Amino acid sequence: MNGSGFPQALEELIDLLKGLPGIGRRSAERMALALLKWHPEKLEVLGDLLKELPSRITFCPECGNLAESGELCSICSAPSRDHAVICVVEQATQIVNIEKSGLFRGVYHVLGGKLAPLEGRTPESLNLESLERRVAGGEVHELVMALSADVEGRATAVYIANMFKDCNLKLTRLASGLPAGSDISYADPETLAAAFSGRVSLR
Repeated sequence: MNGSGFPQALEELIDLLKGLPGIGRRSAERMALALLKWHPEKLEVLGDLLKELPSRITFCPECGNLAESGELCSICSAPSRDHAVICVVEQATQIVNIEKSGLFRGVYHVLGGKLAPLEGRTPESLNLESLERRVAGGEVHELVMALSADVEGRATAVYIANMFKDCNLKLTRLASGLPAGSDISYADPETLAAAFSGRVSLR
């Protein structure tokens, strides 16, 4: 036992669970104690899944979204999606939020962040080369900038717009419904739907 009163193995599990977003000490304790009641076979399945996660889940070679290892993501591989319209996002997790709005039927491109030179996030650190290749293929006719409405997000949108200033390409950004400085990761589906409907041209 240690100072918490839990056996060491349980305490180690609690410490790991505390590392999850939004999970404090009490929540981690409840989760650990709940896992302790699981059947050993169920715990074994969970353990195997966690162990295989890094090798089974990678990034889509087309857009950078989360995907099964070596395969296109479910959106890029869907024949019903409009590959002529690309929605540019900062992180793959934001795609889930946009999909919940049910309004966008194009495909995505994940930058892997946004420009912040003082923090070392330069254009070279973003997934911009593959975006250039996709546009150069000639099929794309619109890029939708679904970036955060803060200074870095706006600067990234302007940078991308300048990248394609000589291309015959429609460039838009999300509009009404997103407060200044907000992160689309936390916007509700209705707000995102309004933002997509009211998107405005970047040039």
